[in-house]
Amino acid sequence: MTSVEITTTWEAVGLVALSAAAMLFGIVTYVRIVGLRSFSKMSSFDFAVTVAMGSLLAAVAMSGSSLLDGLVAAGTLLVLQASIALGRAHFGFSKLVDNRPLLLMAGSEMLEENLHKARVTKDDLRAKLREANVQNYDQVQYVVLESTGDVSVVHGSEQIEDDLLSDVVDGSRVTTRS
Repeated sequence: MTSVEITTTWEAVGLVALSAAAMLFGIVTYVRIVGLRSFSKMSSFDFAVTVAMGSLLAAVAMSGSSLLDGLVAAGTLLVLQASIALGRAHFGFSKLVDNRPLLLMAGSEMLEENLHKARVTKDDLRAKLREANVQNYDQVQYVVLESTGDVSVVHGSEQIEDDLLSDVVDGSRVTTRS
C-alpha cells in the first residue's frame, strides 16, 4: 500500500510554481510561433494535441521532470501538429487522421443507424437540440456530429447550400427547404 504525502517543503512548492510558469510560458511562446491553430480543435489530431499539452504541462510541474524535457516534448507535439496540418492541406492526410462528419438528423428524422455508429443516444441528441434553442423537431434541417466531436445543429427556414454537406457521411439525405 502506498502512502499519501500531505506535507511538503517551501522549496518543493517553489519548484512546482516555477516549473508550471516556465512550461506555460514555453507553450504560449510556441503557440505564438506556430499559430493559433495549435488549440483550434479543427481536427481530432488538434484536439489530441491540446489535451496532450495540458497533460504535459501538469506532468512537468508536478513530477519534477526536467523543464527542458517538457519544453522539447511540447515543441515536438506542435511541430508534429503543424506537419500534419500541412499534410492535411496539401497531401490528403485528412483521410488518415480525421473522422468524417456524420449526419445524425435529416429534417425531423433521427438517423438511428448513424446514432448507433457514433454512440450517441437520443437523449444526447435531444440535449444538443435544446442547447441550440430548437423548440420543435420541424425546425431542424440537419444535425451533424463533426470530426472534432462537436455537434452542429442547423435549424430555421433558410435554404442550405449543398456544399456545406459535401463532406458529411449521409449528407445527401438532407432535403433543403425553400
